[in-house]
Amino acid sequence: MDCGEKVFVFEEVAKRKERDDCWLLISGKVYDVTQFLEDHPGGDEVLLAASGKDATQDFEDVGHSDDARNTMKKYYIGEVDSTTVPPPNKIKPQTYSVTQKDDEPGFLFKILQFLVPLLILGLAFGFQFLGKKEKTEA
Repeated sequence: MDCGEKVFVFEEVAKRKERDDCWLLISGKVYDVTQFLEDHPGGDEVLLAASGKDATQDFEDVGHSDDARNTMKKYYIGEVDSTTVPPPNKIKPQTYSVTQKDDEPGFLFKILQFLVPLLILGLAFGFQFLGKKEKTEA
């Protein structure tokens, strides 16, 4: 870190998340991207969504080009005091449990929904066949 470099606390960086004042924290460096919002290829919403937090993972996940990384240099305004940055949230996978509600139809009901139309169709064909057979005998 250079002697003349500005050092920000995380709380200051996190407050800057509006269209008229938007800062990003990426890899411990602070960027004022307010003027870049309209020019960002992914749209301003992407940058606004990444502001107010450590956006390093969001930035790396996209896989930015070398040109994008070079463009960042002109928006660089300083470093963040790493002791003020909260640890990243550990994301727990959501667990799902499947339970049958009392108002859901049971297995037998589902089978009946399938078999009853087949039974009706079979009876219709049977009556039609018997009707033709009786006409040929008469």
